[in-house]
Amino acid sequence: MTIDDLARPKTPKTPETPEPVDPGAPSSTKPRPGTWSALRPLVLRLHFYAGVLVAPFLLVAAVSGLLYALSFQAEKVVYAHELEVPVGGTVLPLSRQVDIAREANPDGTVTAVWPGAEPGATTRVLMADPDVPEDASLAVFVDPYTGEVRGQLPSYGSSGALPLRTWIDGLHRDLHLGDLGRNYSELAASWLWVIALGGVLLWVGRRRKNRRALVLPERGPKSRRRTLSWHGSVGLWAALGLVLLSATGLTWSRYAGENIGTVQDALGGATPTLSAGAAPSSEHEGHGGGHHGGTAPKGADIGIDRALEAARAAGIDSPRISVVLPAEGKGYVVKETDTQFPVQLDSVALNPADGTVLDRLRFADYPLLAKLTRIGIDAHTGVFLGLFNQLALAALALALVLLILWGYRMWWLRRPGRPVARGAWRKVPVTLLLPLLAATAVVAWFVPLLGLSLLLFLAADLTLALIARVRSGRTA
Repeated sequence: MTIDDLARPKTPKTPETPEPVDPGAPSSTKPRPGTWSALRPLVLRLHFYAGVLVAPFLLVAAVSGLLYALSFQAEKVVYAHELEVPVGGTVLPLSRQVDIAREANPDGTVTAVWPGAEPGATTRVLMADPDVPEDASLAVFVDPYTGEVRGQLPSYGSSGALPLRTWIDGLHRDLHLGDLGRNYSELAASWLWVIALGGVLLWVGRRRKNRRALVLPERGPKSRRRTLSWHGSVGLWAALGLVLLSATGLTWSRYAGENIGTVQDALGGATPTLSAGAAPSSEHEGHGGGHHGGTAPKGADIGIDRALEAARAAGIDSPRISVVLPAEGKGYVVKETDTQFPVQLDSVALNPADGTVLDRLRFADYPLLAKLTRIGIDAHTGVFLGLFNQLALAALALALVLLILWGYRMWWLRRPGRPVARGAWRKVPVTLLLPLLAATAVVAWFVPLLGLSLLLFLAADLTLALIARVRSGRTA
């Protein structure tokens, strides 16, 4: 290099030429985080805490729910002698079968009769009996062809659950602890939809190289990444069913169920009722416009056989029915009980003196909310779609058990399993944080056990934060 070279002015290279700065353009070095980027830490922390602390309740509910889903088929095996008989040629009149049941149990009072729904099924004669629990009836199972009494068992609820299914149902509902035990199942149902939807947001919002990993679990050696893949993909497939289980479970819960019922009634979605009185009021005429008979003479009774014929003539044509015998001042009530799709749940009340229709209630006349509530509860209890419904419930319960176990495994592999750092809510924009807080307050009021447990989580988190601050101060 010569002196001339040093003196010669140099032209700067193109890449080194500074670009003009637009003062209105956002900085490229510190991009503003998007809504999900700001919200993700908060969702992750909530999903972590709820998963760790509520999962034991969910695990009990899932295992007992799995047993309940399988109890329908187990019931058919355990009580096969009472439920099934060889198909005969001639079916005895229903009144004769009732008389046989009365002879077998003279201390009981017949309240209802369930004729066999298909060939080979026994007739179930339900009785009020002092030797059975208050919430149950004594079922006398009668062979409709021979009149043989096949056995006597307690029968519970409108579905006619027998002792095995009833015991498992009680385990699932309240752990056989009464009203105190119901808090466990309501707490599990209150958090299930939150955990499921939070998990879906976290899994869908996760960065991945191929979309196949979103819905199908990864293969490879056992690791936290593989466990997370199974947890996320199976959770995505099961999320909708878990949310529906949560919603339908809350409809008859102790606290949230009352709020749901209040809102449903306010929206005009209350379930209509059938009037079985011998002289019904005109307010029930809208249930189907049935012909109303006059007041029945005291003691007059056409008998169960003619009452059933009158109900068939009035349009009760399902093979699955329940015939409720008249009490004092009441008529016969014949109900369809076929909950499988398409449902047949019409009912009529009949004058016991002449069989005329006192009142009629068609399922088609139910308000939409009442229909959805009934179908939702039937689906939750496994009677809406029969065997398919029960298998779906079993699959969801098994999926929930696996999701919980995978979640705990990930926590163990990542021990001490600390979640996202505290203060994640500060990163959420105010325009999103305020509506989120308002929605949380409304949901917490509507689902009380969710709100109370969330406050406990926050209190515990603040306590741990204070303890950590005190320790760090002493260390400093």
